[in-house]
Amino acid sequence: RDFAPEAYEFVMEGLNFTVRQLKIVRHVSGMELLEGLKKYALAQFGPMSLTVLTNWKIRRCEDFGAIVFRLVEANILRKTEGDSLDDFKNGYDFEEVFVKPFKN
Repeated sequence: RDFAPEAYEFVMEGLNFTVRQLKIVRHVSGMELLEGLKKYALAQFGPMSLTVLTNWKIRRCEDFGAIVFRLVEANILRKTEGDSLDDFKNGYDFEEVFVKPFKN
C-alpha cells in the first residue's frame, strides 16, 4: 500500500510523542507505539482523526506497523530481534478509538 508522505511524518512525530509520554530512553514496543499514536492522533486531530488517517491510507494498526518497518528498511528507525509486524496486529479498532468517543 502506498501511504501518503504525511503518514510517515506522523509516525515519526508520534514516536517522539510516545517517548516523551513514557519518559523513557529505550526501545518502544509495537503496542506502546500504537497507544502513543492513538493519543497523538486524538491530540492533533480530535474528531477528524479517522478522516485524516484514512486520507493517508492508514486504516488499521497493521498499517502503522507497515510504515514503521518501511522506516526500518530505510535505516531511519531501528528494530530489535524480537520486533515483528505481528506486534501491530490486534491493536485496536479505529472506529472504536477515533469515532465512538465523539458520538453522543
